[in-house]
Amino acid sequence: MTSTPQPRRRLALKTLATLAATGSGLWLAGCSREEKAASAASPAGPAVVRAVGDKVQFKYPDNPSFDLVYLADQLGYFEGTNTRPNYIGKVAAPQVIPLVGTGEIDFGSRMVPLVISALAAGADLKVVAAGGKTLQEAPHMKYFVRKDSGISQPKDLEGKTIGFNSFGACAEFVTKTWLRQHGVDVKKVNFVVIPDEQAEQTLVTRNTDLAIIHAPFSGRADHAQELTRLWSDYDLDGGLGGMAPYSAHGRFIREHPEAVRDVVTAIAKAGNWVNANPEDARKLISDRIKLQLEFVDRYAYVEDLVITEPPIQYYIDVLEREGKLPPGKVAVKDVYTNEFNPHARPAPAKA
Repeated sequence: MTSTPQPRRRLALKTLATLAATGSGLWLAGCSREEKAASAASPAGPAVVRAVGDKVQFKYPDNPSFDLVYLADQLGYFEGTNTRPNYIGKVAAPQVIPLVGTGEIDFGSRMVPLVISALAAGADLKVVAAGGKTLQEAPHMKYFVRKDSGISQPKDLEGKTIGFNSFGACAEFVTKTWLRQHGVDVKKVNFVVIPDEQAEQTLVTRNTDLAIIHAPFSGRADHAQELTRLWSDYDLDGGLGGMAPYSAHGRFIREHPEAVRDVVTAIAKAGNWVNANPEDARKLISDRIKLQLEFVDRYAYVEDLVITEPPIQYYIDVLEREGKLPPGKVAVKDVYTNEFNPHARPAPAKA
């Protein structure tokens, strides 16, 4: 196996990858290394589920992030099941949903609008568990500027450069929606792609004017002497756009429903543990990603990871309003299922 994608893979990914990574984005050298690592770690063709003994493996990115799959694994929540994560290496954030959509990874955690766009393009995937939620004390993402930037109001961002981790996700659409609500001409704002772990330094070195940074790395920016935090996504929309769910490839769902149930059950247990033990969770993530504990922002999760429809409808409405999704192309029910969550109540029977 080589790190050069095969023609079949390039063709399969072409449409989905552009949804996640196109635009006038600036990629730093670190991001290029991520993409190379992803190519090297991923198989050249669609994922083939492997079994070790009687254990089903599911392919999952090994990224520097606050993630329930890693925590569930560390906490032993896959013990007693027939399912185990198979970490395939680092995958650039914009590529996670495209790779789930083609089956080259079996599960991935990225924001709802990316899933909706992938479904509209014909991808075979489904949201199977809710994920992170935004609280005032635990935002999904924070907005930073340099203290000497002169930026304090939304209008100040016209003519400026905003760095975020990918196009097509929460940082783009939540921000643009909010800026328009405050009379900002978003066509006068330059948006560029910067990985979260590099966003703080890029802002300090004046390559961007505002950085939108997700947990856990947003905590480090909070401690940077040169920077100040203006807002969080809680300030922008009260957290409605902050659900970061877990999606699975359709073929994996159909062929391994019990494994999907194992994964959803394990990460739901992990999410509830994080909510009850936020400081212990920060310590585990600090050790895992080698980020100083005081810099690791906390995370909060939807109780039992049961999916609700308002956060999904929010993004369907946003995508339609932005002209990214034809009206009626994707319905809420197309996006998710609670079928594999033991905490979800069965849907009421139709009369």
